[in-house]
Amino acid sequence: MSFRPPAIQSLSAGLLAAIVGFASSFAIVIQGLAASGANAAEATSGLMALSLSMGLCAIVASLKTRIPVSIAWSTPGAALLASAGAPEGGFAAAVGAFIVCAVLIVLAGLIRPFGRAVAAIPAPLANAMLAGVLFGLCLAPVRAVAELPVSGLAIIATWAVAFRFARLYAVPLAMIMTFAIALYISGPIDLSSAELISSPILITPVFSLEAMVSIALPLFIVTMASQNIPGIAVLRAYGYQPNSGALFTLSGVFSLLSAPFGGHAVNLAAITAAMCAGEDAHKDPGQRYWAAAAAGAVYILFGLFAGLVMTFVAATPSILIEAVAGLALLSAFAFSIGEATKAAGTRDSAIITFAVTASGVSFFGVSGAFWGLLAGGAFMALTKACSDT
Repeated sequence: MSFRPPAIQSLSAGLLAAIVGFASSFAIVIQGLAASGANAAEATSGLMALSLSMGLCAIVASLKTRIPVSIAWSTPGAALLASAGAPEGGFAAAVGAFIVCAVLIVLAGLIRPFGRAVAAIPAPLANAMLAGVLFGLCLAPVRAVAELPVSGLAIIATWAVAFRFARLYAVPLAMIMTFAIALYISGPIDLSSAELISSPILITPVFSLEAMVSIALPLFIVTMASQNIPGIAVLRAYGYQPNSGALFTLSGVFSLLSAPFGGHAVNLAAITAAMCAGEDAHKDPGQRYWAAAAAGAVYILFGLFAGLVMTFVAATPSILIEAVAGLALLSAFAFSIGEATKAAGTRDSAIITFAVTASGVSFFGVSGAFWGLLAGGAFMALTKACSDT
């Protein structure tokens, strides 16, 4: 295939995809890292590591395969971290779990039976677990209105109006409104102490059984079931035939590179994949890979300036950041709960998974996401056994 330089159309599509991907979910990532025990510097390092990893991964994958392979951080995974809380051992233990999750993603790509086993997890249960993880965060806009009525309502109104007329821009505009409110409340933000180029922090991991079961396994499952597998499906829907195993392995390798610096996981994208794989990126499907590569370059720039992002976040009331994160996850929650309860035969099992996960309870130090999947799976096996007798 002969080399052709990227078209302006492809570059602009990639720029838009990166802005939407970053602005619509970075608040969720920050919430997740902070809930896992990261301090401000470690959360900044994690945000930087994730942005650089997914940018480089997108560039390598797209230029190598000539397919528009869009890469994102695991937004459902970040939501899982926010709901699971800090493990015993703090953020170092969470980083250990991130490393194990990355290794599992690599193995899912390298070992076909392992990858098929992950794909064999009943979709209603996987979606129900994800819905349970997202549920608590989706309540944040309501809590924001209760705590800061005027500010909370202004953010929700901005999101709602934008959602009606320009859905892709709803969350970025809500975030802009949030920062505007922060400026109004606290005055001009002091950027003198902020690093222009962020510095990564190498975190010595701690490996604990609790963190493996509470974080690593659920993070692996939601990343594969909610991001990697749908990401492959989106590419195939646009006529591409990606090597799923190779792409899973590549995303796992870049997850492994970001984990020691606080990044939880990177994976194939779904929403931004559609933006880069569609006709808006280029009329010629063979040239659309430039859009995904351009998005990767923009993610790298975002990563380098992660410290400035964190400076604005630090000056903003945390409940408002949580509110934006909740608004960003509403569509994902609606889709997940809809898919979980769609089939009548597995609806009860899915609801059990959702209820246990959403409860937020933990047993033996293990978070509700694991127990929810276990409870729903056990009930599904029981009902199937009864129906077979």
